[in-house]
Amino acid sequence: EALKDTASLSDWIEAANKEIQDLAKRGTWVEVDISEAKTKVLPGTWVFRRKRRPDGSIKKYKGRYCVRGDLQEGSSETFAPVVSWPAVRFMLIHSIVNNWTPCSIDFEQAFIQSDLPEPVWIHLPRGFTSTRGPSTCLRLVKSLYGLREAPMLWNATVLKAFRACGFTQSSHDQCLLLRSNCMVVLYVDDAGISAPNQKIIDHLLHQLTTDQGLALTKEGSFEEFLGIQFDKNDDGSILLTQKGLTEKTLAAAGMTDCSPNKTPCAQLGLGSDPHGSPMEEPWNYASIVGMLLYLTTNTRPDIAFAVSQVARFTSSPRQSHAKAVKSILRYLKGTADKGMIIRPSKNLNIEAFVDADFAGLYGQEPDHVPEAAKSRTGYVITLAGCPVIWKSQLQGEIALSTTHAEYVALSQCMRIVLPFRAMIKEALEIIKVKSDISTTFKTTVFEDNMGAFYLATNQRLTSRSKHFLIKYHHFWESVRNGDVLVKKIETHLQNADYLTKGLPHEVFHQNRRRVQGWIVSVNGKDKLWLDSRYELSPNERESQETDENKPLENNLTPRDHLVNACVRADNPDPGARNPGSPKATFIPQYCVATDEVKPGTSVVDVS
Repeated sequence: EALKDTASLSDWIEAANKEIQDLAKRGTWVEVDISEAKTKVLPGTWVFRRKRRPDGSIKKYKGRYCVRGDLQEGSSETFAPVVSWPAVRFMLIHSIVNNWTPCSIDFEQAFIQSDLPEPVWIHLPRGFTSTRGPSTCLRLVKSLYGLREAPMLWNATVLKAFRACGFTQSSHDQCLLLRSNCMVVLYVDDAGISAPNQKIIDHLLHQLTTDQGLALTKEGSFEEFLGIQFDKNDDGSILLTQKGLTEKTLAAAGMTDCSPNKTPCAQLGLGSDPHGSPMEEPWNYASIVGMLLYLTTNTRPDIAFAVSQVARFTSSPRQSHAKAVKSILRYLKGTADKGMIIRPSKNLNIEAFVDADFAGLYGQEPDHVPEAAKSRTGYVITLAGCPVIWKSQLQGEIALSTTHAEYVALSQCMRIVLPFRAMIKEALEIIKVKSDISTTFKTTVFEDNMGAFYLATNQRLTSRSKHFLIKYHHFWESVRNGDVLVKKIETHLQNADYLTKGLPHEVFHQNRRRVQGWIVSVNGKDKLWLDSRYELSPNERESQETDENKPLENNLTPRDHLVNACVRADNPDPGARNPGSPKATFIPQYCVATDEVKPGTSVVDVS
C-alpha cells in the first residue's frame, strides 16, 4: 500500500532506508550463511505508518521491519505490562497540585536496545540485498520488533535501568515508578516523567543515557502522550482532548459533514434486535467501535454508556446498531474539540459516584435472553475533584431488585477504589518532597440508593438481602475501619447517572458539566462551570467577592460542585420564568440548554 502511494513514495523509501541503517548501526544482526541457522529461518515484513500528532497532522513517516513472530517456535513467556491510565492521571494531577514539572520521553527503537538470550535467524529484509550473496541470512543479536518475547525483554531492560537510578516499582502498577523526588509512568517505549524542577529531570535523563546506555529522545513538555493532547489553560487547569482521533473516526464512517446531536444516544436501551435487518453501512463496524472505545477510555466519559451499548454487537451488527453508532458520531461532531478538564482541588481526596440501572434492557431484548433482565453498573472515581476512572457495563448476574443492582454496582466500584487508594497511599509515602498539600486523604463513595447505603454502612443482612453473594461484601472491613466512607447522595446529584442510561439532553448536559468541567460563556467570558461563584445571583456573587468565608447558597461547598448549575442574572428566584428571556425555562432540579448566558436569563444550560 505504501509503494502505491506515489505522492509520498520518496518519504516511505527514506523511512525504510533509515530503519535498516539504524538497525545495522546498533548491531542488531550479523550476516551469516543460511547453513549456519540452527532453528527455522523466520521471514519478516515491513510495516509503514504515518505518525500523527493528537490534532491529526503528520509528525513523520515511519518504517518498521518486523519479524514474523507468529511463525516462531518455543517462546512461551511473552507478557509485558504497561501503565494504567489511572496512574497517568494520578501523576498529572499530582504534578498540578504540587506544581511539579512534567515531561515526556520516547525511547528510540526500544526493542532493539535489549539483548537476545538465544540467537534467532531471519531472512534479509525485502528490498535489500547482501554483498555475501543470495544464500545469506541474518542472525539476530538484539531483540527485534515482531518477536514474541521482544516486549518482555524490553520491559525487563528499561525497568532494570530505572531501578539502577533509584526507582521503586509500585506494587499496584508495575509501570508506575517512584522515587523520593520523581515519578515515572511507562507505556512500552513512551514515558512520562514528573519532578519538582527541570534540573532533576535532566539529571535522570543523563543517568539513563550515559550510565545505563539507553537511547532516548526528549519530547519536551507533557503536551502529547499516547495520542492525547494536553493543553494548559491560564488558570492552571489542563484540557485533555483527542480531536485528531475524533475527526479520523468521523472520516472513517463518512460523517465528516454530518449534523450534530445533543446527546450520544436515545433514552431507550439498545437491544440485540435479532429480527432486524443486517447492517448496510459501507464502513467497518468493529473498527469504528474500537476507535470510540479508545476515546471513551481516555478522555470522553460522556460517551461511555453509548459506546458500551454498541460494543456488545461487533460480531453481528444490525442496521439499528449502526444507527446507534452514527448517533454517537453525530454527538462527537458537535463536541470534537471537547474532552475533559483536569482542574484539581488542593487536596488528594478520592471520591466515587456509583449508580445502577435495574433491568434497563427489559422490553428491548427478547424475554429468553439473559441480558433482558440484567442491570447496568456505572461509576466515576475522582481524585482531587478530577475524573481518573469511569466505567459503564452490564452486570454479570441478574439482580432481583433495585437495591440488589445498586449494591452489586457499589461492590464492583469498591474493587477499583480500594487498590487505587492503596496505590496513592504508597506513592505519597515514597515521595518525600516538602509540600503544602497534606499527604493524608479521605476516600468517600456516594450512593443514591437507600437500601444499598444501609447495607454498606450497617452491614446487616435481612431476609431480602441474604441471597446476595458473599463476594459482594468484600469491602465491609474497609468501611468499618474508616478507610472508606459511604455517603448518601441525592439522585439528581449522582455524577454516575449518565453512565447507566440514556438521559434527556438537559439532564445529560448537567451531569457532563459536573464530571468533565466543560466551559460556558458567562457575560461574554469563558468560565468553568466548576467555578461555584457562577451558581449565584449578581448580588450574592458581589457579596461572595467581599466575604470569601461566606457559605454558598443551600450550604453547597466549592469542593462538592454538586449543584444545580444555574445562572441567575437578574432574578433571585430560580424557579421563576423570566418573561424577557424566551430561551429560559425552569425545570425542577435541572436546567434547559441554550448557547450563551445573557442578561435577563433565569436558568440556563449550555449544550
